[in-house]
Amino acid sequence: MIKVVLFDCDSTLSAVEGINLLARRAGMEAAIAPLTRAAMDGRLPLEEVYRRRLALIRPRREDVDWLGAQYIAGIVPGAVEVVAALQQSGRTVHIVSGGLKPAVLALAGRFGVPAAQVHAVDVFFDDAGNYAGFDESSPLAGSGGKAEICRRLKLKPGEAVLVGDGATDLEAAHAGVTVIGFGGVARREAMVRRADAYIEGPSLLPVLNVILTPRERGNIRTGE
Repeated sequence: MIKVVLFDCDSTLSAVEGINLLARRAGMEAAIAPLTRAAMDGRLPLEEVYRRRLALIRPRREDVDWLGAQYIAGIVPGAVEVVAALQQSGRTVHIVSGGLKPAVLALAGRFGVPAAQVHAVDVFFDDAGNYAGFDESSPLAGSGGKAEICRRLKLKPGEAVLVGDGATDLEAAHAGVTVIGFGGVARREAMVRRADAYIEGPSLLPVLNVILTPRERGNIRTGE
């Protein structure tokens, strides 16, 4: 039985891609795009790309607070109902993201997900609110990070699923976690091919059909 459900943040719970919004806000889109392509092409490790993008953008505290509000404004259809239904059914919900933790925590608060169940990358500021670096020890700032978080949670085979849209979400399978792909914001062919189940979208509500039993679905009101 599925006891734990983990959600990606960007393009899954929210339609926002955080790094893209921060780059646009900083006027750095042209500089950031080649780095992202290099990571996707395998020419640069994700760890290096993560560091260099933030060094270029240098988000201030106010920028990260702004991003949190954008995450909330961009909540995917059905996401609030899905998380509430899973919690009502007794499942534990986590958010696992390579995004910046203060912004992801703002979104988690809208879903009623406790801070202890939010796994993201800490970002640091000086007393004036200027960017002062990020937690370079976080596994989520590099490849294999979501699998590592799943291992740290000591999830048993068959008791956990991760819902996400991209390649880093597929890594959870290496930790014995079932992967449900979500294409409601971005359709990625690797996820379509390799996920254990795939939800086309635009709503997250069909995720409940994969996780909950028919009896549980009958007892839970989702607003649909």
